[in-house]
Parts: sequence; structure tokens; C-alpha cells
Amino acid sequence: MNNTDALREENTLKLLFTYSLPMIIGLFVGASYNIIDRAFIGHGVGDIGIAGIAISFPVMMMGIMAFANLIGTGATALTSIRLGENNNNEAERVMGNALTLLILVSVGFIVLFWIFLDPILAAFGANEEILPHAVDYTRIILLASIFMIVGSGMNNFIRADGNPKKSMFTLLIGSILNVILAPIFIFGFDWGMKGAGLATGISQLISFIWVMSHFFTGKSVLKIGLKNMRLSGHLVGRIFALGGGSFITQMATSVMMIVMNNVMLNHGGSTAIAGMNVVNAVQTFIMLPIWGISLGIQPIIGYNFGAGNYKRVKSILVSAMVLSTVIAVVASLFIYFIPGSLVAIFNQNEELIQFGSHAMVIFLFFTPLLGLQIVGAGFFQALGKAKQSIFLSLIRQVLILIPLMLILPPFLGLKGVLISGPISDFCSAAISVTFVVFSLKQMQKEMIQEQDPGSRTKSADFHESNT
Repeated sequence: MNNTDALREENTLKLLFTYSLPMIIGLFVGASYNIIDRAFIGHGVGDIGIAGIAISFPVMMMGIMAFANLIGTGATALTSIRLGENNNNEAERVMGNALTLLILVSVGFIVLFWIFLDPILAAFGANEEILPHAVDYTRIILLASIFMIVGSGMNNFIRADGNPKKSMFTLLIGSILNVILAPIFIFGFDWGMKGAGLATGISQLISFIWVMSHFFTGKSVLKIGLKNMRLSGHLVGRIFALGGGSFITQMATSVMMIVMNNVMLNHGGSTAIAGMNVVNAVQTFIMLPIWGISLGIQPIIGYNFGAGNYKRVKSILVSAMVLSTVIAVVASLFIYFIPGSLVAIFNQNEELIQFGSHAMVIFLFFTPLLGLQIVGAGFFQALGKAKQSIFLSLIRQVLILIPLMLILPPFLGLKGVLISGPISDFCSAAISVTFVVFSLKQMQKEMIQEQDPGSRTKSADFHESNT
């Protein structure tokens, strides 16, 4: 039994842990690396170095990861479905198109930002003091961005190929190597911001080599071929449509943070901004394992959906929603009972602790429901249902949270920002569950129709219309 056969035959609960746990570990390691890397820069370069990273991060890393996920997750969803249909040739064609897109996006990204880097960084808040440090770091990251975008995007196919642990090692290799190289370059060679950028660039190059080598081994089901890299308009459209949810989520997070910071500044000042940033950091930490579950189940669901194993699709989805909800409930106990202690991890200022703990309890009140929306959006992406995936990715932040943060504060002040969180979480979870239940009922009708070919219902086109 090869790795993809396990997707069809292995116990679904075991598959859930096999695919989700490596993603969760990788995400946590990546998040920890970001914190450690900033600590090195803070000690080696100073506050001005941290400010330079803060300016560069939204411009470079969010853009890099957003485009990598746009192409990588969209193409992987389609690839998993084709593998489930035993259509390996078409699966490799999808992957080949994705590789071409990743390369083209990388080159375009490098050229555009290289030419307009200074004004872009200035537009994101770099003053004359910060700009040189931000430029030193960002130019090196730019040169390495092709390895980041292609490596990160193609790493999704390692999971689709039935190798979740190897996909996890991609994240571990880059993070651990960066942590080793950064202090050597920053402190040992006294290269400052350039050293930090070089450490990241080298780490991503090694990760890229690790990822690409997978597809040239005899153990890989998916192979890279030049003939498959010729772009197909139909496939490109499907890839962008299916990856749109992941792309929108990352872009929406950036927009939400900008809106929230401005609203908090107008109604509460710097303490309010700091407090809500702590709240968002805690929420992000809680969401990491849920994101890991959502990403982990996608190759399993996509493969079994393509194979017509709808009972397994339902089983893995229900297990994922239950597990993500349990994680969120446990995390909520800390939010409800010791919010002050969580805020104190970030800062000991009494005023900040008081506001942050109050804000955390209110804004994150419906944290137990987070998994329903996140896993729900991932479920539809895995099915190849682009419209539903994009809509569910939009509702929480773009359609509900951001409008509420703009509408409520003029009437309710800071309280308006705080209550916008639970309102958006509850509404988005309710809508997601409604979509999921309807989709599962459609699958049930499809199963009945397949058992009785003489009966024809609308659900008979359920599979074909979404792949």
C-alpha cells in the first residue's frame, strides 16, 4: 500500500492525526522562530532593527505567503481530487501548472518590489531613520523570495502525495537553520539586518532544495515534467478560484489589523492598541492547531471525494470539527479564568494588563466556535467548491468583523470594537455549519443516486460540477 492508498483505506481518525499533527508542529515551530528571530535582531541591532522588520514583514512575508498559498493550496485541492479519481496524469498536470505559476509570480514579485522598494516601505510607515534598516533586510529577502514562494507552494503537494511528515520537515528545516544562522551572522560577523536577511534566505534555499528533491525520487507518486508545465487557461482559473479562500484570509487579516489599530488609536490610545495586539496574538496562538487540522484534512477529503467515498469524507470532517472545537474549548478556559496572566506574558504594565484581560474575555468570548468556521472553509476548498470556500473565508473578517469595527465604535466607543469579535465569530460559525450540513445532505443524495442509477436528482451533478 503506497502513501496515497492510505488515504482511501486507513482509519479516518488515525489519518486525521497523521496529517494534522505534522502541520500543527510545523506551524508552532514557524511561529516560535518568528519570535526568536526578532529577539536576535532586537539584541543585535536594537529597537530600530525591530522597527525595520515590522515594516518589512507585512510587505514581504504576508505577500510571499499569500501568493504561495493562493497557488499551492488551490492546486493541491484539485490534485487530491484527481488522485482520488486515479487520474494521476491530470494530477501531475495540475502540479506542473502550479509550478509554472509559482515561478512567474516569484519573478514578477521580485522585479516589482525591487524597483519600487523605497516608496513601498515608506508608504507602510518607514521614516528616514527606519528606512535604511528595512531596505537592507528586505532586498536580501526579495532575492530569496523565489525559493520561499516556490518552496512553500510546492510543499503542499508533498502532503497531497501522502507524505505529511516530510512536509512538516520542510517547515522545521527552514526554521531551525534560521535560528542557527541568525546569531552567527548578526553577532558573530556583525552583519546586522543584512545578516538577518541572509540567514532567512539561506534557510529558505535549503528548504526549497528539500521540497523539490521529493518529486525526483522513486517514492513520489507525483512527478514533475516539462510537458505539464505548459499553462492551461482552465487549470489556472481553477487553481486561482480554489486558492482564493486562503489568499483572501491572509489579506483580510492584514486589512483587519490596520482597521483595528486605527480605531483603537482613535478611541483608546496606545494602551488600547497594545492590549488588542496581545489579544490577537493569543487568538493566533489558539488558531494555529485549528489551521493545522484544516490544512491536514484537505488532502484526505479531496482524495476520498474524488474516489466517491462520501462516508469517509463525512467521517473525517466530523472528527476534525470535534477535535478543533475541543482544542478551542480548552483554550477558552484559560481566556475566561486567567486572562490577566496571559496578558502579563507580553507586558507587566498594570494598565495594559487590566485593559487587555477585559478585552480578551469579551473579544474572544466565542472562541470555542472558531474551529467550525475555519474547518468549514477548508472542507469546501478540499471539495473543489471555490465559491463556498471563498465566501466562508470572507464572512468572519471582511463581511462581518471589519464593518462592525467601523460602525459600532462611533456609538459605543471601545466596547463597539470588543463586541464585534463575538458577534462575527458566532455568525460566521452558524453560517459555516449551515453550509456544511447542506453539503453533506447533497452528498447523501449523491450516494443514493449512485446506488439507484435509474433515479436522477439535482445531486447527480454534485461531483462533476465541483471538480
